[in-house]
Formats: sequence, C-alpha cells, structure tokens
Amino acid sequence: MNGSNASEASRAPLFVKICGLRTAEDVDAAVEAGADAIGFVFAPGGPRTVDPALARPLAERVPGHVLTVGVFRGQPVAEVRALARAAGVRAVQLHGDEGPAHYAELRPDGWTLIRATSCHGEPPALGELGEDLLLLDAPAPGSGEPWDWSAGSFTPPAGRWILAGGLHPGNVADAVRTTRPWGVDVSSGVEARRGVKDPRLIREFLRAARSVE
Repeated sequence: MNGSNASEASRAPLFVKICGLRTAEDVDAAVEAGADAIGFVFAPGGPRTVDPALARPLAERVPGHVLTVGVFRGQPVAEVRALARAAGVRAVQLHGDEGPAHYAELRPDGWTLIRATSCHGEPPALGELGEDLLLLDAPAPGSGEPWDWSAGSFTPPAGRWILAGGLHPGNVADAVRTTRPWGVDVSSGVEARRGVKDPRLIREFLRAARSVE
C-alpha cells in the first residue's frame, strides 16, 4: 500500500479495523459485519494480548479480502518479525517510539506497515518513517479515552490515515463526518467489558461508521 492524496482518500469506501480480538466468535462477528481489517495485540501486558498459538488459528479464519494485523509496542524488530510470522498476519502495526530503521528492516518481509502514534498538535505526515498507513490515536492508546479530533486546530493529514481513540457506535459517524479519515479503528468501544468484545456493538459500529456519505 502506498499513500494517496486527500481527495482520493475521501472518495474511497471507509476502511474499518476492529482491534484486540481474542476469540473465533469475535473474528466471525467482525468479518460478517464487514470489517476491512482485524487486529491481534502482541504488545505484552494488556487485557487483549494474545500469543501466536492463539492468534494463528484466528487469523486463518479470516478471508483474504480482510487484512490481519499484528499490533506491537516498543518491541525489538526480531521479536516483531518472529511473532508476526508465527501468527501468520499480513500487516504489522508499530505503536511506540520506533524510528525509520524499524520500518526499513521490516519492509523486505512484505507486510503492510502501519505506524500508530498519539496525536499532539500538528499530525505527522503519512510515510515519513516508511509506513504504508498512519493511525492517529489518543494520548493514552488503548484506554478508550477520546481525544479532541473535533478541535478547529486539528488538520487531518493527507492520504491513508486512520482515526482511533475513544470511538464507539455513538460517536463514530460524527468523527467520520468531522475529520474525513481514510479509515477508523476501534477496540474498547465495541466491548461488553474490558478486553471482551460484544458482537452487537461490532455490528453497530460498522453500521454507524459507514452511514456517513
């Protein structure tokens, strides 16, 4: 994947990623609801963390048109590579202080590379570290806390960028209408309780996200 200009991004169908899945039921619910990507968290220490033994059979349930994403935070390139290969995911999302060397080292492996970063002030430009997709998250990623994407000072980046952080079925349509992202990402916003997904909320999120013309 390569970056595109803002007008191309606005015309494309909204890309929706459901992240932090841990069960076959969750994966099936996301696929059936029409998700474009499914994320498995390999960053240690969280309620949504999985290992390759759990993630691989889940990834194998996912049809080819849906992108499977491994999510990492501050982990060495060798560890990222080993876990992503063992799980069989097709994309790698780095959510930490990784620099361009990380993306350059992972590029030959053929994964779609996603840079996830908290948005403070002026957003970064897509591709400046070598990523294919740029995900803008809240100051406390994974907390489910929203950030002020509605502020007049926020200027959305050009190209294939994904809005995340505090989204849920009740606010995603307004978020899409306001920021016009290429895609959206949700995890805690479709959970019955922390770390446990709710298929009904997954369906409602997809429906609301795609309701914006």
